[in-house]
Amino acid sequence: MKKRNIVIQCFVLLMLIAVFSACASTRTRESTGEYVDNSVITSKVKSLLAEDDFLKSFQISVETYQGTVQLSGFVNSQKAADKAVEIVRSIKGVKSIKNNLIVK
Repeated sequence: MKKRNIVIQCFVLLMLIAVFSACASTRTRESTGEYVDNSVITSKVKSLLAEDDFLKSFQISVETYQGTVQLSGFVNSQKAADKAVEIVRSIKGVKSIKNNLIVK
């Protein structure tokens, strides 16, 4: 009976280690918490861009990875691109911005 309990405890411990290591981040994959944080940042950026009267007519794509926000798409002026970057800077949790917006 004691041996059985030890085997079960070891199995449970191994399962817990496997679960925690599966949720950990690597250089090429973000952790579950980072994924959620990045999703929140992306949602905030998209909603603020959609609310802005000057920018809502442009299709600006937003992607976030490890706190770095990448903006891509086409805008009509440098002023629009600068306004989009300004909006992204105002959001908490943004570490850096990659501005790949193209002025037509």
